[in-house]
Amino acid sequence: MRSGPEPDRYAVIGNPVGHSQSPRIHALFAAQTAQALRYEAILAPLDDFADALHAFAAAGGRGVNITLPFKEQACRLATRLSPRAQAAGAVNTLLLDADGIFGDNTDGAGLVRDVTHNLGRSIARQRLLLLGAGGAARGVLLPLLLELPAQLLIANRSKQKAQQLVEEFSKQIPPAGLRACGLNELAGQSFDLVINATSAGLSGISLDIPAGLFAPGCLAYDMVYGKDTPFMAQARQAGAQVADGLGMLVEQAAESFHLWREVRPDTAPVLRQLRELRGI
Repeated sequence: MRSGPEPDRYAVIGNPVGHSQSPRIHALFAAQTAQALRYEAILAPLDDFADALHAFAAAGGRGVNITLPFKEQACRLATRLSPRAQAAGAVNTLLLDADGIFGDNTDGAGLVRDVTHNLGRSIARQRLLLLGAGGAARGVLLPLLLELPAQLLIANRSKQKAQQLVEEFSKQIPPAGLRACGLNELAGQSFDLVINATSAGLSGISLDIPAGLFAPGCLAYDMVYGKDTPFMAQARQAGAQVADGLGMLVEQAAESFHLWREVRPDTAPVLRQLRELRGI
């Protein structure tokens, strides 16, 4: 008896990669949408990401998610880039096809989708504060700006680094209200949406920010997922609605899945199942 064709292969590549939720998420997406695919996690040597990627492509791999620390290397290896990947300078999704390697960055789209669809909050015409000016902030900045907030302030310990982002993104699209400041300059300002794109939550470090940042009805969003961070605790104490980044994780994965399979999964049951599994 002849067996059917082998399922298409996809993977997440990182170092470390054992913690990744991507295999579980994409397996749920595939089951829901009746797509025949196999998704695996690949631990790439820190000094040999390119060989790991090319070996997977040579073995018939169709697409790859990229996690730390390889997102910038993936951007350089891509033969074509989406506008949002170009803006981010980093790639978290690769499509491997006859035309080469197409690189995309779905992080910002995932964040916007989680905020506007899952949490039901508008970004348009809102006062938005983005904490941090590193790779996480850069990766979501363009999609946030395209939502046309009334104001987007990037605050960072190093004001110069935040100002560099403002100058760079102002050349790509001329947004009104895009500014930079140091964390020590936030007193006396308040916002409708505050997004923590720093790594402070990963290590349990508190950010030195004034409680008055959170306007009445503010949404405080930490891109870290799976833990109640000091930022979230501070925001909750100030009366803000709080959210972690698990919804962003699922939504950015759905963007990748759609790029690969041209089918958009329903993220709500997947997000609900992950929260139940993680007890959050």
